Amino acid sequence: MTFISKRSTIRSLKPGDRNFRISDGLITAPRAGFEISQRCPENYRDILQECIGHGWIKPVAYITERELLFMGLSKDDV
Repeated sequence: MTFISKRSTIRSLKPGDRNFRISDGLITAPRAGFEISQRCPENYRDILQECIGHGWIKPVAYITERELLFMGLSKDDV
């Protein structure tokens, strides 16, 4: 039996990685982040904020190799 596997073209970007931050010339922002709902109970919100603050959970953005290639060809590099 022969298996043919395809290599994924999806890459992850983490804080500190090149291209994790995006910019339009006026504003620079992370490509991924966390949004905690106003309906989230306060004790859970506190725990999540503590975990984020300690780096125990981190934002991760996913991007295709094609998008990375186009970013490399453009002058929009941050």
